[in-house]
Amino acid sequence: MDQRSIGSLKVSVVGMGCNQLGTKGCEPALAERVVREAMDAGITLFDTSDEYGRDYFNPSDNSGWGRSEEILGRVLSGRRNDVVIATKFGPLESTPQNPGGTHPWERSEASARGIAIAVEESLKRLNTDRIDLYQLHFPDFRFPVEETLTALDKLVRDGKVREIGCCNFSAEQLREAAGKADQRSLRRFATNQCPLNVLQRGVLASTMPACEELGTGFIPYYPLASGVLTGKYRRGQGAAAGTRLAEQVDEAARGRILSAKTFDRVEALEAYARERGRTLLELAFGWLLAFPRTATVIAGAAKPGQAALNAKSGGWRMTAAERDEVTRIAATKG
Repeated sequence: MDQRSIGSLKVSVVGMGCNQLGTKGCEPALAERVVREAMDAGITLFDTSDEYGRDYFNPSDNSGWGRSEEILGRVLSGRRNDVVIATKFGPLESTPQNPGGTHPWERSEASARGIAIAVEESLKRLNTDRIDLYQLHFPDFRFPVEETLTALDKLVRDGKVREIGCCNFSAEQLREAAGKADQRSLRRFATNQCPLNVLQRGVLASTMPACEELGTGFIPYYPLASGVLTGKYRRGQGAAAGTRLAEQVDEAARGRILSAKTFDRVEALEAYARERGRTLLELAFGWLLAFPRTATVIAGAAKPGQAALNAKSGGWRMTAAERDEVTRIAATKG
């Protein structure tokens, strides 16, 4: 599989998102099998978080906190040097109106003390002495970004972290963070992880250009639009039991996702891919990888065969002209 750079790291262009490991339907034994299959398929980047593994439909139940990291720690034992581990810390779904996010406790802070607590917990769960890419999950409006960057810079100098990243940062937040880092001779964020797929392209207006301007790697999540771009959902059929849309999305959101407009666009994109001897899944990966700042595409896997299929589908070296034509089709249909 092709590889790209994240600072000093080399990563596979298709990574595995680990948010489903340890959750209902992907219990530990199955989760470990899925991770091994991903490695066998050439995937080297595994993206997790300290909060992955909990029950998303019961936010007050935190019994699964850290479960995904624990599973990775077990299965990667003995193969640690073969992979790149990316994990996250900090508040969840933080906004200026709700700066503490979903879990306003100390280890979910982007403060110096919160980071010191969170990194030690993640290192222990992952059974490793270093985290390759340590990412702030959401902007933390309670603390100045220079405090966060100073704490992360120390982790890099101490050898506990190799590169640092952020998630869900706007263009303005990226520029502010880069400016503060440069003023204080601190490590910059190497990556910004945001939602992007051919059906949901909002970050292309400002966030992607900011990444290009600053030299920041871009990591798209939701690359397959909750499975819609795999081709497994069909017009008028609804979501089958066991699929992500059936298990992890409420009825209202499911109706919006599986709308007539969505299928108009999906069918047009599928036809474009088929005319070129490609699949819809290959188009989804190829379109994202056609943006020069894309460092890797992380796609979730929770069932046998999914990670291998994702890895196999990352080989379309789509040209800029093809990428723009695909964008036009997605923007005009429906």
